[in-house]
Amino acid sequence: MQIGAQFYTLREHCKTLDDLALSLKKVADIGYKTVQISGTCDYEAAWLKEQLDKNGLRCVLTHIPVPRLTGDTDKVCEDHKVFGCGHVGLGYYSFDEQKGDTYQKFLNDFVPVAEKIRSHGLMFMYHNHDQEFRRLEGKTILEKLTEDIPAELMGITLDTFWVQAGGADPALWLEKLQGRIPCIHLKDFAYGRKMAPVGEGNINFDRVFEKAAAGGTQYMLVEQDDCNGEDPFDCLRRSYLFLKSRGFE
Repeated sequence: MQIGAQFYTLREHCKTLDDLALSLKKVADIGYKTVQISGTCDYEAAWLKEQLDKNGLRCVLTHIPVPRLTGDTDKVCEDHKVFGCGHVGLGYYSFDEQKGDTYQKFLNDFVPVAEKIRSHGLMFMYHNHDQEFRRLEGKTILEKLTEDIPAELMGITLDTFWVQAGGADPALWLEKLQGRIPCIHLKDFAYGRKMAPVGEGNINFDRVFEKAAAGGTQYMLVEQDDCNGEDPFDCLRRSYLFLKSRGFE
């Protein structure tokens, strides 16, 4: 398994192309070799490929805004082929019926997207938060999703922090989802429900690593949505050093 950096962590430092280019260099200088591009400024696919190549990086996953995912799926897929990324991600869905984000609407909107992405030889990836651990008809939403959408159409970017925030066990869910977790998110859960660099909170990452490897994970992407006032590049560096100490690069 290879470790990488999720650029949503650095979103405040990626609002222009110049800033995004500099952030890619800084991440490469830390030692990361793979990235997920999410929450950044707009970019052309060829420009991103050039910057990735320049810094010896590979983009292995994205999060794409919903209007582009649902309205311009073919172009999204062609762009991913340009910069060599096999996983096309959706970062968030609220499952809030008051907002109109019903479970059935998710199926109606995103199963066709997943099918089209698959037809391009790519994989649609869904990233969980804590709301997927609410229960509908006696099952968690995440359970229902994996029953209603086959593994060949949708992978799960399981996020260790949000699983624990939902009252569940990250390692157990990695075991449940084996075969559909090529990419996962690593973020630690510290006292006070705070996000922390990997290794500085209370998640049992040795079990996470064991179950991720057994489940077919290829990429473990470090993400810290909230760095609690600290420098996000330093948080990514500390996570990298912890993971390197566990034998990952």
